[in-house]
Amino acid sequence: MKFVIVLACLAAVAFAAPAEEVQILRSESEVGPESFQYNFETSDGNKQEAQGQLKNAGTEQEAISVTGSFSYVADDGQTYTVNYVADENGFQPQGAHLPVAPEA
Repeated sequence: MKFVIVLACLAAVAFAAPAEEVQILRSESEVGPESFQYNFETSDGNKQEAQGQLKNAGTEQEAISVTGSFSYVADDGQTYTVNYVADENGFQPQGAHLPVAPEA
């Protein structure tokens, strides 16, 4: 499952890449039975990193908790960064360019 997540992230970056040739500048990963981490950087300014940990292994509350970030250079030339947590409470992104819901 963890390998699939990493592979999907890499595929998303590959399909979103512009027509020019993009080089991988850095790529590291480590996958264990109850955790993973990876990071990479490409020549077009894309960066991504994430760490995941299996929580409550073997129980009905088993869940994976992932923290990470990604950044990219948009068509307007700005670099946008999103930091996130993804766990049993869902995907929780934060970024200066993302709207924030009003507090109740």
